[in-house]
Amino acid sequence: MLSLQKLLGQEDKFFGLLEASAEEARTSVEALVKLIAHPNHTEISREFVEARRIEGGLRRQINEAVCTTFVTALEREDIESLANALYRIPKAAEKFSARLLLTPQRVQGADFSRQVNLLAQATALLVELVKSLRRGMNLEDIRTLNDKMQYLEGEADKAMTESLRDLGSGKHDPITVVVRKDLYELLEKMIDRCRDVGNVVSNIALKNS
Repeated sequence: MLSLQKLLGQEDKFFGLLEASAEEARTSVEALVKLIAHPNHTEISREFVEARRIEGGLRRQINEAVCTTFVTALEREDIESLANALYRIPKAAEKFSARLLLTPQRVQGADFSRQVNLLAQATALLVELVKSLRRGMNLEDIRTLNDKMQYLEGEADKAMTESLRDLGSGKHDPITVVVRKDLYELLEKMIDRCRDVGNVVSNIALKNS
């Protein structure tokens, strides 16, 4: 029979891994902000690779723990959904950096500031949402955080629409349109993954309320 101390240790393990994963997602976005501000500093791209490497290792640990732990504080499907959503953020950030550096002449003058600002806010909220699981899954607190996340995602949709309107204005050559559209969509995907995290955490809190 499992002792209470052992069970609590297992819970702490999952919470710790998920919180570390959320922090790496935020770290990858912080690196993205620096790269956009200083696109000539190509050494920043190593930060994306490192963030994804760490995130990949955390994801493997989470998957192994899900398979080997008899009792978990969270449902296994929820743990996997949360881990997968978190992993995709550094993955997309690394892809963004690679494509940004591939054709710098095509993005010179492009304004990513609004989407990046929203993404930075979303990853900060993401960390709070994941940490809220350890604090007892207070449904009202999590709903408040998730409402803020949904608002940011909605604002990101508006920013995306404005960006596409600019690309369709006819003032950019076709290759520039394709390159910038791809980058805008990657930023949008990262914010969508943050939204997914909010939804998973909200569902977990609802199940345990």
